[in-house]
Amino acid sequence: MGMAYLVYPGAIHTRFHHAIGAMHLMGMAIETLRGKGCEISAEEEEGVMVAILLHDIGHGPYSHALEHAIVGGISHEAISEMLMDRLNEEFHGALDLAISIFRNNYRKLFLHQLVSSQLDCDRMDYLSRDSFFTGVSEGIIGFDRIIKMLNVRDNQLVVEEKAIYSIEKFIVARRLMYWQVYLHKTCVAAEHMLVNILKRAKFLANEGMELFATPNFRHFLHHNISYDDFLQFPEHLQNFSRLDDYDVYTSVKVWADAPDFILSHLCRGILERKLYRTEMSREEIDPLRYVKMIERAVDRYHVSAEDASYFVFTDTLYNRAYQVNDGNINILAKDGTVKDITMASDNTTLGALANTVEKHILCYMKDLCRD
Repeated sequence: MGMAYLVYPGAIHTRFHHAIGAMHLMGMAIETLRGKGCEISAEEEEGVMVAILLHDIGHGPYSHALEHAIVGGISHEAISEMLMDRLNEEFHGALDLAISIFRNNYRKLFLHQLVSSQLDCDRMDYLSRDSFFTGVSEGIIGFDRIIKMLNVRDNQLVVEEKAIYSIEKFIVARRLMYWQVYLHKTCVAAEHMLVNILKRAKFLANEGMELFATPNFRHFLHHNISYDDFLQFPEHLQNFSRLDDYDVYTSVKVWADAPDFILSHLCRGILERKLYRTEMSREEIDPLRYVKMIERAVDRYHVSAEDASYFVFTDTLYNRAYQVNDGNINILAKDGTVKDITMASDNTTLGALANTVEKHILCYMKDLCRD
């Protein structure tokens, strides 16, 4: 949930909660499919349960923030695979099947779809969990109804036609949760501020400044670690796996008194909730206005135009609730035919939800608005 707790105080549940919940839903799905005659062995059940339990293990502190700023160029999915491979070595190949399912290399393709698709146990859990803890009722989905209507045809996961309205609500709920929670403008502002804090800290560390950090966090501040480095040197992965939100937040508290103005100002912004003001629009940001805001930041903070981008910047947000031809949600009709949800549904809005919606944002420190 990243920094969403600043908007929704109840959103302080952990990724561990989510992983356990997703595994629980996977158990329900396996039981349903077996009850409908789908052959799933005990080994396959164990493999797919392990795959969903570990599917997010490569995420760093504060969701995606660390991924963008400290270990740039390495996705959490890649780190998840590395950690799975390392665990597999420790358990002498016991995770072979789980990894094969996770990477979609196993012959029963529907098992991978239960782990990662547009209708997987991952999404069904986080939508239900996040809507509950934030109190955003628009995210509530009928996951139990959907799971009971799961089936398999031609090695592909399908949903029986009786659950078509539950699937429609699932897609709409995902769209609403993104705009109302995950891409809420205050959540976006807080996450960008944290990313800029981490970028500034890493820049200063590379310049030789001594900054407070826990040992594992310091490892990433002072080293530029590539994908190949993660593969070749076990200590990088070990240090990464020991990081959590406390490493980052403790450092932010200390950095609020750092001698570097940019770092200290941004850290105080997080601690005192003096976040960026965020303007969100379907229209592109006026470049002249952006330049004027940069100039104002240069004048007010006595920084270079390049460093002013810590205080004023633009970005584009993307949201697509459903993507046709990318692991489709297939509906099994009573006559045995299978159709994509956008073709099977009489809800004309579903086609529109397959379009990518772009919103442009302009973020700037609030004191730049003062005369």
